[in-house]
Amino acid sequence: MAAAPRTRRLWRRRPLLNDYFLTARRLVEAGVRCVTLAYGRWDWHGQPHGTTFENARHHMPMLDLGLTTLVEDLHVRGLDQDVSVVVWGEFGRTPQINREAGRDHWPAVSCALLAGGGMRTGQVIGSTDRLAGQAKDRPVHFSEVFATLYRNLGIDTNRETVTDHTGRPQFLVDHNAQPMRELV
Repeated sequence: MAAAPRTRRLWRRRPLLNDYFLTARRLVEAGVRCVTLAYGRWDWHGQPHGTTFENARHHMPMLDLGLTTLVEDLHVRGLDQDVSVVVWGEFGRTPQINREAGRDHWPAVSCALLAGGGMRTGQVIGSTDRLAGQAKDRPVHFSEVFATLYRNLGIDTNRETVTDHTGRPQFLVDHNAQPMRELV
């Protein structure tokens, strides 16, 4: 299916960045089951890589445009129900700016964006205290996110196992983890 004229224009707005997103979409369209896209340098602890604010002003609009274009294009092509899009870093960031105008790793709170995959999207799940330092309402555990993504792939995490290097079966996620009820 050909992309709508608006989608074609969006892809052309940022050709270097969008080449990555467009390649990811083309791989999915060709039948690749899992595509990982690493975009940008987000580890903003401070100098010499610039301040958090400088980096955010540069990176966030480009990520927003590329991601929005990708999700819209998946929808136009009818792939949005079959493709789960995940935007997620390896750590949250401290609620305070450090002395070098950056933010450090903060495992207590993080965030993720999930789209497509037949999920009920368009909602915020969970919240933090007013300083974004601690989870407040509906903390989400990593294993819930993974259980949701495995479900989208048709894998039952309560039954499927992988064999570890000692020959013992191991569940894919914590055995009691369930897909996020808000999304499925």
